[in-house]
Amino acid sequence: MSIITAPQDFHVEDLFVDLGAVLDRSLYLKCEGFNFAGSVKLKAAAEMIAAAERSGRLTRDSVIVESSSGNLGIALSIIAAHKGYRFICVTDSRCNLTTRRMMESLGSQVHTITEPDADGGFLGARIAYVRDMVASDPNCLWLNQYANVNNWKAHYRRTAPAIATQFPDLDVLFVGAGTTGTLMGCARYFRDEGLPVRIVAVDSAGSVTFGGAPGPRMIPGLGTSVRPDLLVESLVDDVVYVQEADTIRACHRLARHGFLFGGSTGTVVSGARAWLDENAAGRDLISVAISPDLGERYLDTVYQENWLRDIYGEDVLAAELENAGARSND
Repeated sequence: MSIITAPQDFHVEDLFVDLGAVLDRSLYLKCEGFNFAGSVKLKAAAEMIAAAERSGRLTRDSVIVESSSGNLGIALSIIAAHKGYRFICVTDSRCNLTTRRMMESLGSQVHTITEPDADGGFLGARIAYVRDMVASDPNCLWLNQYANVNNWKAHYRRTAPAIATQFPDLDVLFVGAGTTGTLMGCARYFRDEGLPVRIVAVDSAGSVTFGGAPGPRMIPGLGTSVRPDLLVESLVDDVVYVQEADTIRACHRLARHGFLFGGSTGTVVSGARAWLDENAAGRDLISVAISPDLGERYLDTVYQENWLRDIYGEDVLAAELENAGARSND
């Protein structure tokens, strides 16, 4: 029995889904969505806030401000509500309505950026707005998830060791790239432990994180329009880019097997499958992918047919529907 007093104290760390039957490839999915924030971001939020408290930067007079596409905003909202801090989340128009309502229900203030920056996209515009807030109000404290070392340290201390414990002979780890906190924490851990794990970053097409050309992205979570300060490319062995249409198809394939995951998870699973198809033919690799969140807050987007048709066209799910029909006739 678990009894807690703080919402950030609960997190299921040892849940993995065997996706072999779903993908026809050997892949284990580490589920990070089973906590009160519903995502992996609760770890980073807790670590960054604890470090700010220890340093004395975060006081009762502080107003926490952060740029977030959604999941970190919810995580910070939960901890701020529990600890009695004010929190302002600066997001943009791609943020799911459910996510914004969750933050507001927890007592946070949400500011939505509606116009992208000419060079840095929506992320650049969000960061510029946060910088202006900090410059104009000395009580505003920006945790800055894109450069805060406590972001990756959370995963160095918790996420990576949990994977290593369950899979001591791990060959390949697939990690989605957003702020690169999870990616860097896991990569540093396996490097420091001397474990020969191949680290594969999964990024969204249109993201500039690894030097790719910027492009439109409608699904929040992975990918950036401003290169994260945390990223050390030498710690990454391979990078896989995933088109959003493939993200959608992966999400719906998982859902048709009873697993409702978020858009970031669809991207990671799609990228992992593509890498395994290309690199693991005839090889018995032990592979793990990290699932950042669950799917409930994507019901109005990733799992909404009108939204999908408007953005990706009528046939985005045609192949998955055909496969589902074939399975039902077996």
